[in-house]
Order: sequence, then C-alpha cells, then structure tokens
Amino acid sequence: MHMRLFFSTIFGCLLVLFTLSTSSCGKHVILSKNNLSFSKDTVVFDTVFTTIGSTTQQFKIYNKDSKTIKIDEIELMGGTNSKFSMNVDGLQGTQIKDLYIEGGDSLFVFVEVTLDPNGTNLPLIIEDSIRFKSNEKNQFVKLAAWGQDAYFHYKDLNEGVWPNDKPHVIYGIAAVGYPKIDSAKTLNIQAGTKIYMHKNAILYVYKSTLNIQGTLGNEVIIQGDRLEQDYQNITGQFYGIYFQKARPSTIDYAIIKNGTSGVHLYDEDPTNSDYTLTMTNTIIKNQARYGVFIFAGAKVKAENCIVAKNGTHALFVLQGGDFNFNHCDLLGYGSSTNPAVGISNYYNDYAAGQTNVSSIEEGKLYNCVVTGNLTTEFAMDTIHMSGVVLNFDFKNTLLQSEVTYTDSFYDASVLWNGTPLFTNPTEFNFTFGQNSALQGNGINTSVVTDILGNPRNNPPDIGAIELN
Repeated sequence: MHMRLFFSTIFGCLLVLFTLSTSSCGKHVILSKNNLSFSKDTVVFDTVFTTIGSTTQQFKIYNKDSKTIKIDEIELMGGTNSKFSMNVDGLQGTQIKDLYIEGGDSLFVFVEVTLDPNGTNLPLIIEDSIRFKSNEKNQFVKLAAWGQDAYFHYKDLNEGVWPNDKPHVIYGIAAVGYPKIDSAKTLNIQAGTKIYMHKNAILYVYKSTLNIQGTLGNEVIIQGDRLEQDYQNITGQFYGIYFQKARPSTIDYAIIKNGTSGVHLYDEDPTNSDYTLTMTNTIIKNQARYGVFIFAGAKVKAENCIVAKNGTHALFVLQGGDFNFNHCDLLGYGSSTNPAVGISNYYNDYAAGQTNVSSIEEGKLYNCVVTGNLTTEFAMDTIHMSGVVLNFDFKNTLLQSEVTYTDSFYDASVLWNGTPLFTNPTEFNFTFGQNSALQGNGINTSVVTDILGNPRNNPPDIGAIELN
C-alpha cells in the first residue's frame, strides 16, 4: 500500500470515529414553548424600617413543562437606580441573560431592598418589578417595600382598634370581615388617624362594622399614598371604602379625598333594621367617580357633610336603597357633565338581560344644597310598579334644575335654582355671605351645630355651614 493511501485511510477512519463519538455523546435539546410560573406575583417587604435599612425576600421560578425552558432575559426594571437588587441562581446584576430551567425544575430568586430608614423624603411605598422574557413573552413579578415607619395592611383582616401613633398604609385590601372567611367583626379608627391608600387600594367591610371616630380639628384623613405636591389634587389614587351587607357603621369627622368612590355601599344585611352607615361632619371630595354611591338596598343617613368636586356624582343612588340627608352640601363644581345628585330605583343588567327594580322606602333631603356649575345638578329616574315603594320627602333644600317639578314630595319650601353665593368653590370654600339664598331658609331639626362646630341659628341656614 502506498504511504499516502495509508495515512488517508487512517485519517478517514479517525474522522468517522470522531463523528460517531460526538453524535452518540451529544444531546439535542428540544425547548419548551410554554411560559414560566412563579411562586408569587408580588413580593412585599412588610418590615417596618425603623432600625434596619435592608431585608431580603425570595420567590421561585417554576418550569412546569417536561421540556427545558430558556429564559432569554431577566431584568430589574429600575436598573441601577432601583432600591432593589436581585440574585438569580447565584447570578447578580440588573440584567441576566440566557438561563435554562429543565423540565419540572425551579430556580430561586433572592431580592434585597436597601433603604435609608430616616429618609423623610421617601414615598410610603417603593415599587419596582422584575421582567422575565421567554418564548417572546414578557412576564413580571412586582416588588413593593414600605419606605417609612407606619402600620401596613396587605390582604389582612382587621378588628379592634387601630392605633393612631403612626400612619396606616393600605396596599391592596384591608378587610373588616370577608366572604366565607370572617364576618361580624368591628373595627374602630380613632381620631387623628391618617390612612394612606395605595393605587386601587380598598378598605372593605363585609357583614361587619366600621366606626371612624374623628373629632373637630382631629379628623381621620383618608387619601392616596403619593405625598408629592403634584399629587395633592389628583383623583383616582385609590378606590375607597366599600361596604357590602355591612352592619351599622359610622363615620364622624373624616376627610376622604382623591379616590375613585369615597364611600360605596352595596346591598343590605337582611338582619339590619338600622342604617348601613351614619355619616356626620365629613368631607368627601375630588373622587374620580362618586362621593357616596348607594347600590341595591343599602341605607345611609348623613348630617353636616360636604360632598363636592367629584367626577360623576356627589350622591348616586342606583337600584334603590334609602337615604336621609340633612344639612349636607351635595355639590358639583368638578369636571363632570353629570348632575351632582342622581337617583334611580332600577338597574339595567345587560349581561343578565334583565332590569332590576327596588324600593326607596326613605328618600329624604332636608336643609341640603344641590348645586354646581351645570344648569341641572339634580336628576331622578324611577320605575313605578306593583310592590315597589318610592317614598321621597324634600324640604328646605336648594335644588339646581332646569325643570321645576311639582310632585307632592317637593315641599313648597324647596328653593329652585337659588343662588348660594359660595365664597370660592374652586378652592373648596363653601362659606357664604348675607345675600345667599341659604341664609335663614332652613328648618329646625335635631342638628344643632354645623360642620365647623358653630351653633345653628333659628331658623338655621341651609347646608353644612352656618353663617355666624
């Protein structure tokens, strides 16, 4: 055999052997097209930062498929400016690429937040998120940390007395009773308590009692948790207080501002013969939608309250329910093209293809002001039918309306389209002078002082404020 042929033959055999070896030892990986799963969708750091400035939480990434998932990118969205840092399977940084999770396996993610516990300019809640990109889809895990010394509520059940030595911050939901879990509880909120609500947060009362017990000069304040100057008059920063089949509850001397629906009441506990809510000396303002929303049978009594500058209605009654308002300002002056007061005893449930009609057994406005920037700030739309009670009673009340109604429940004392001459509605100043239609045109009732603590005259003025 020629030497050249020998070497050629040997080289060819080695190449075949190498090829066979790599083909038999190599492993062709078929990647999953499914997405990741996570042990948490939100990582909450609920430590109050008074003595330490950092803490660590963890969560897991799961591959629930039998095939391997490639994670193309993991990114801390706040980047190098974030208060958070992350460690994924031992890898640190704000951006990590090309990780693989085998079928049925998981990875740990450790997240640390570092804050200055004395940083007075920090917001109450610091947020960020981690983005996971796989199979051309982005998935996010939210991060939230409390940034100041406060009581924080996150998906918790509440009863007893909230202390007022520090603010209370609600993230998500703070519940007083909850369907299928708990009910018949009572929560008392003391005078001077400040409650800060995060975006979409809700104070939820289910078949339980909420008592907000503010005092003149030491009101309970409920507002959004963004304390920067730019957010002082931004609506819709949180949802509000939601009563569902609640037991008799009270709100006295509270200021509820910048939410979506200040007080929302749904349905009535059939065992409750009293008002669902008695509200006194309270201001509800600058809500994105409703100041007071009564739906499907709830009952509200209100005295010396100012509900104004809301996005849709100051008072909205839908599908019935009872209302007894005395010496209240129910005002427009917001951006709404809807009247300040809207009352209806029915609701068109288009999803179910039906109209639900209910009674209004008590619909009382005494000594109230219903006015604003629109030519009509008072509207009623009711359905009369067998078995449905509509019992209205309006006395010594100023009503702004293009149409002057003559139904018997509009007493002769109703002031149609009177001029209140408020001092400065734009700046929420609803005092008035001697020439106001409100002055001296009220009727004496058991309400002997106004929202400012001033004694009522005889006869009293209409509205929440008495001219002295």
